[in-house]
Amino acid sequence: MLTSKTLIQPPSIHLQNPNLKPSPSIPKRPTFSSLPFHRSFLLSFSHNLTPRNLSRHCISPGQELSYENEDLVEEQNEEEEVEISREIKGEGLANQSIWNQMKEIVMFTGPATGLWLCGPLMSLIDTAVIGQGSSIELAALGPATVVCDYTGYMFMFLSIATSNMVATSLARRDKNEVQHQISILLFIGLFCGFLMLILTRFFGSCALTAFSGPKNAHLVPAGNTYVQIRSFAWPAVLVGWVAQSASLGMKDSWGPLKALAVSSAINGIGDVALCIFLGYGIAGAAWATMVSQVVAAYMMIEALNKKGYNAFAISIPTFDELLSVLAIAGPVFVTLTAKVIFYSILVYFATSMGTHTVAAHQVLLQTYAMCTVWGEPLSQTAQSFMPELIYGVNRSLPKARMLLKSLVTIGATLGLVLGIIGTAVPRFFPNIFTPDVKVIQEMHKVLLPYFLALAITPSTHSLEGTLLAGRDLRFISLSMTGCLAFGALIPPLLTSSGCGLASCWFALMGFQWARFFLSLQRLLSPNGILYSEDLTRFELKDMKAS
Repeated sequence: MLTSKTLIQPPSIHLQNPNLKPSPSIPKRPTFSSLPFHRSFLLSFSHNLTPRNLSRHCISPGQELSYENEDLVEEQNEEEEVEISREIKGEGLANQSIWNQMKEIVMFTGPATGLWLCGPLMSLIDTAVIGQGSSIELAALGPATVVCDYTGYMFMFLSIATSNMVATSLARRDKNEVQHQISILLFIGLFCGFLMLILTRFFGSCALTAFSGPKNAHLVPAGNTYVQIRSFAWPAVLVGWVAQSASLGMKDSWGPLKALAVSSAINGIGDVALCIFLGYGIAGAAWATMVSQVVAAYMMIEALNKKGYNAFAISIPTFDELLSVLAIAGPVFVTLTAKVIFYSILVYFATSMGTHTVAAHQVLLQTYAMCTVWGEPLSQTAQSFMPELIYGVNRSLPKARMLLKSLVTIGATLGLVLGIIGTAVPRFFPNIFTPDVKVIQEMHKVLLPYFLALAITPSTHSLEGTLLAGRDLRFISLSMTGCLAFGALIPPLLTSSGCGLASCWFALMGFQWARFFLSLQRLLSPNGILYSEDLTRFELKDMKAS
């Protein structure tokens, strides 16, 4: 339970002289926030501001200060000092130059990159290990990962909503509200996790059959084995996402990174042991991934507990609280669903082109995902630091624009580096994933759109993360839906003209560049969240704290 930060006010000063007339107007006592002193002075002053020191500095012996509980007041003074220190640390990024901002962003995004890398890294390890044994099982991973990973990606609205709400509440200095938000979001995550477990167990095979098509019925048994085993981790995965995002909203990326580093090691060792040495194939890869996800969730919960929040306290939200969560999660869910549908369309068309084509697409898509997650921490940085500059007590739109400039600069540089490295791997080292010559030939046909799609992604993440932080959610959902409608038309048009797998990757390239230009235009608009002083149209109703 969080301790209240409100200092107990001392009783009124009793004047011992009865003939002393009261002053006609007593000036209001200034608070910490109104004193025109530097914060370093406040910290040193508050450190010595104890009841005993106050009594020593009384003007007259007749003026008596009485306190109900000196120990409690001293403890509260110490907590106030810690809170101010955290406030200074959180505001430091906004007050720095653009070069120092970029260095601070790199320090935050370094550990955060590890968080985003772990998920694709697990799938990439599965792809590399399984590809050494069977091209059929490698091809089966295509539709199987749609059910396991892409479907789960739709629930990233929990992660984004948690990070956004926690960061915004901390910007308003409301720790009790943070705890309550975490509790109800944990309940929603746990509920969605068990719902996905049930749906996957009963309808996973049907989804794979419908997605693979009659020409690829031979892929369904292997894919279903992978899906059914990984379904046991659904509750842990979604609860872990909430705990991880709460830590990121508190601007801490090291705690969750430790958890996912351990889980990635477990997944890698498990894949090698179960698939290569014991010969379990795709089933062994699924078991290794499932166990690693459960371990990661537990460790992320423990990391959140160490920050003073009870991650085991789960509360059922009221109807009004559920509506408050849906106000953020609804548009985000639409956005993520549009992404999932688009990538599913690409896998569907690649699957219809034959086993070698879908195997090549699976390798490229996993490599692409492994590279694009390096840009996700830029979005997370915007969601963690922007709310204070847009909605916080120290609101400053010029500083928010400067922070965005730093994020986009890093994103453009990172995109170019990732594009070169990400394209070089399938071009020069395809044997890492498969020895099949036909699969390698299919991969080499699409390297140009693959590079162009990869290079713009980190900058796009920076822009969209800023829109999420400013809660311009209606625009994000509408623009993503429009990009989906545009991108979904390209594969059937190019496939009919004989472009093959290139049709899917040119569609992905157009999808990513359209997102970039739409988000950039929105943020540069005079009516956007970084220029308009009237933010009432972007604000959402506050969640009610219990």
